[in-house]
Amino acid sequence: MGLLSLVLLLLSAQWSCAQEDPLLPFSEHLDPEHNVRLKWGFDEIQGTILFELTVNTSGWVGFGFSPKGGMTGADIVIGGVGPKGSYFTDRNAVGNSIPVVDQQQNYKLLSLTESDGRTVVKFQRSIESCDEKDLPITNLPMKLIYAYGQSDDIVYHNNRRGTKEVNLLKYMPRVSPPNSKYFDMTMANFSVPANQTYYHCKIMRAPTFDRKQHIYRIEPVITNFDLVHHLLLYRCPPSVTQPFEVACYAGDGQECMETVGVWGVGGGAYELPEMVGLPIGGNVGDFFYRLEVHYNNPNKIAGRVDNSGLRFYYTSELRQHDAAILMTGLGVYPGYAIPPKAKSFLTYGLCDTAYIPQVLETPNDLQVFSVMLHTHLTGRKVRVGHFRGGKQIDLLAVDENYNFEYQDVTILGKTKTVKLGDQLLVECTYNTENRATLTWGGFSTQEEMCLAFLFYYPAMNLSSCVSFPNLQTLGSAMGATNTTTWLNMMYMNTWNDMSINQYQQTLKRVDQLVLVADSFSNWSYNPGMIPDLKVIPSEPCMSACAIKSLSLISLLLCLALHRVSL
Repeated sequence: MGLLSLVLLLLSAQWSCAQEDPLLPFSEHLDPEHNVRLKWGFDEIQGTILFELTVNTSGWVGFGFSPKGGMTGADIVIGGVGPKGSYFTDRNAVGNSIPVVDQQQNYKLLSLTESDGRTVVKFQRSIESCDEKDLPITNLPMKLIYAYGQSDDIVYHNNRRGTKEVNLLKYMPRVSPPNSKYFDMTMANFSVPANQTYYHCKIMRAPTFDRKQHIYRIEPVITNFDLVHHLLLYRCPPSVTQPFEVACYAGDGQECMETVGVWGVGGGAYELPEMVGLPIGGNVGDFFYRLEVHYNNPNKIAGRVDNSGLRFYYTSELRQHDAAILMTGLGVYPGYAIPPKAKSFLTYGLCDTAYIPQVLETPNDLQVFSVMLHTHLTGRKVRVGHFRGGKQIDLLAVDENYNFEYQDVTILGKTKTVKLGDQLLVECTYNTENRATLTWGGFSTQEEMCLAFLFYYPAMNLSSCVSFPNLQTLGSAMGATNTTTWLNMMYMNTWNDMSINQYQQTLKRVDQLVLVADSFSNWSYNPGMIPDLKVIPSEPCMSACAIKSLSLISLLLCLALHRVSL
């Protein structure tokens, strides 16, 4: 390799690494000429959002949020590097004039540099509004405004300004790669039975490709929105060689368990981040797939014909990483139940990644960027705790107001690293106050699940990492001599606050059976225990107290004025 080629390769590698900042996974050019580029990431659990603004200028730069796309009422920051050093202020605009400096500075400057005619400013703020001069960042598209000058004198920007509407917290890139096409994996004139709940599975082959392609967008194709509850597409192991259709979980096709696509009621299309794609073709081209459609038919209507499924957009222009989906949580097996009359009952599913090397020869850390949380009708909250070395380090994902009628893939806002050896605890909270009998774990809508589907890269031949309480230990702790006796006790128990609490505490402290499966239905079985999950409070609004340049006396005065205790 020549010297020039080596230099170009190193520069390419540096650019690639720079593009993949796990804290700033999203990127948009705000202007048609590509002079203004915004990168961002967020943490809804901590309540913060991080920005990096790059502008092709040596003068001042401005960025903000506008109610209607203009200056009036806008929440703005202005910064730059001048002859006397860097400057950065939180401002608000009262009209078409220079924005006024806010009394309360709620943006935290992290870095500000200028070189080769380019200014780069990185800063952070709270997602919520910190004062009346700030605009809250919501789940809806927001009008972003920018402006910049040719010098550090903050004067009229002329035509160096613009507006672009972007959904910062629900961002999908909506790219159109070259050679983009799509294929559908759907039912074919399936007659939905008159059952209250029914799972139908169709084993079929996907289109074949000579070389690997990347799926970058998945859309639901729904014929009957009132019947279809959720869709899953699984990749089958090589042992599955023929197409067929059957009622799911009736004995055939159950070995197809590597999740490729997922959709839940109320959700929409999902587009993957620009650095990843779900691989198909090449060495994964000859596999069969199992489409699972859950029909929820409470009125038991007969004769409805359905052609629902998933549409996959793909491109031959490969992205940087192969992505995959890992199912985690509480194993969907018979034997556990949620008591009736419970206001807030918790179940747990443990994924211990230390056991992944037992089924994979060359496992990797997981870079998790999105998640889909799933329970049924009595689910109220879902939390995914992240533990390392026996201590909780994060909440990977959380939904404190889970809605059965709205299940969608959640963008985490930044890429979170799950190292081999880490533990993930999926905790689900249920309310069964309006139920008079036990709610068993299972596939029916009237039964319950507790799952988190993790979207991650680099892809591994891994299908699930779940746990299940040791029923023998659980029954013994509840005073039963064997599993059958314990199940009878569950049925016969007169449930009240005391018995529900006793069962809740027992369920949490008994040992778990942790199950890890690869794409070829090879399983490992190991013991595990449920760790204590804590809610991580969000950071308070970043006020003037957070500015590093304050003197100690000013900082103490500021803390006193804001009634912050040390």
